[in-house]
Amino acid sequence: MFRYGIEHEIALLRADGRFADPSNTRFDELQAVVDALPEDPDDYPGLRIGDVGIKHKRWYVEGYERFDEGGALVRCDPKGLEIRTRIHDSVAAAVAALRADQALLDAELGPRGLRTCAVAFHPTRTEYVIEPPLNAWEQRHRQGSPEERTAHLHMLTFGPDLNLSSAGLPDPVDVARLLTHYSPWIVPLSFSSPFRGGRPWGGLSARTAMRTGARPAALVFLDGAAGQVRSDPSLTQVARIPAEVGRIEFKACDAIGDPDLYGELLSLLTGLALAADPDGAGPLPGRATVPDAAAHRHVARVGLADDAVHAGTGALLAAAERAVADRLGDAGGDLTRLAALRERWARRHCAALDLLARHGAGEPVAGLGRTPAPVPSRVGQDQRP
Repeated sequence: MFRYGIEHEIALLRADGRFADPSNTRFDELQAVVDALPEDPDDYPGLRIGDVGIKHKRWYVEGYERFDEGGALVRCDPKGLEIRTRIHDSVAAAVAALRADQALLDAELGPRGLRTCAVAFHPTRTEYVIEPPLNAWEQRHRQGSPEERTAHLHMLTFGPDLNLSSAGLPDPVDVARLLTHYSPWIVPLSFSSPFRGGRPWGGLSARTAMRTGARPAALVFLDGAAGQVRSDPSLTQVARIPAEVGRIEFKACDAIGDPDLYGELLSLLTGLALAADPDGAGPLPGRATVPDAAAHRHVARVGLADDAVHAGTGALLAAAERAVADRLGDAGGDLTRLAALRERWARRHCAALDLLARHGAGEPVAGLGRTPAPVPSRVGQDQRP
């Protein structure tokens, strides 16, 4: 009934433990890694290459592109790499494809003194400065959509696009609105950005606190202008290739290092999509065109440790479990994956807690050295990044 894809953003560490960013890493260095990886013509036309040709394989260099006054690409400041799977007919197949492509990437990175790191916000910096300032052509280009206008924000953040589509969904825009509304109770399961400016910032997801309100939580691609919703940030976009038509991308999660969690979250999104009732009579009546920035900032600080947040996430899990059991059963493994996700939820666990524990113990973690920075008195204090 559903098809799935994963777009996996990857932060990198250098051999000396420094976080790889434009200050110490060149685009050509990362592109050489991509060049060494295999090219498969069967990836297309399902994957989009893009206007400047950087996205030519399942792996590509993620960054901020700069252009001259005539619109020609002159450089790309690299923030890391991305793996994107083909579109698959099952969650298991999408996760298996990501594992295989991650293994190929790891084999190329190691001899070059690079390794991957699952953290959702640059651990030692606080901003990405556009230098030199945008020229006239770039200023016009960056006003093409709310996402183009805020593209520089993603240079400090790392997080996946979790993609699903289904010919059986009567209204994918309604599903995107549902996911946008309930995003604050989905994302705490993924939190992995407790650092900013070289120290813990007082919460669990600096990425969520910084980006929400400026960037979408969910986005759906439609065939042409019909049905497009005007909003800032965007809820809908015109599909750029036929394979995108009807695709819903959930974009609000933090970076994830455990492929199993990708599968569990895709099963959660499946259940929520199945539970959607366009008439508002179902178990999940909430809808939103743009993300609730205040709600996201709150959960970014407190996570699942907060009883109200924990209960809200539990209610989503229950609704998804019921919908999957009623409509799909466990033939595709969704109920099994949701049970595993429920166990994480019951433990109130996210990767940010592990990162903070390692940092507090004096271990090097996510580009931070062995000497621990001052730790705030408690994770839930009212401190924004």
